Amino acid sequence: MRKTKILSLGIILALLALMASVSGCATAATVTVGANGSTTTPAAGSSASSYIILLVFIVVIFGFMYFFTIRPQRKKQQDTLKMLQALQKGEKIITNAGIYGTIDTVYEDSFLIKTDSGSTMRVAKWAVVGKQQEEPAAHS
Repeated sequence: MRKTKILSLGIILALLALMASVSGCATAATVTVGANGSTTTPAAGSSASSYIILLVFIVVIFGFMYFFTIRPQRKKQQDTLKMLQALQKGEKIITNAGIYGTIDTVYEDSFLIKTDSGSTMRVAKWAVVGKQQEEPAAHS
């Protein structure tokens, strides 16, 4: 979570620096010379409104990024943490290595699981992907 805040702050600072550099270039490039040698510049209101539109556009992009990437990822992370905290002895689990087993002992940071062949192994809690789905009854 801290990394995402730092990354977001860096992106915002980079965009502000980009806006500042673009505004400097835009003011230098807006002076035009007419046919009779006179210089003209566009109205100041048009450049200010374009910066407001750019700022709104950036805010909308960050909003989409938050609602479509960051928020669902946090929700999934919280759901996984709740599932891991709720696991108890006797529940059937699957690890990220594809090992199926039944929890024999719960430790602070790991589980001791018993596989179908009878062997036991200790796996880290972060390696547990989820609970085993109930097997459907065999059709006769």
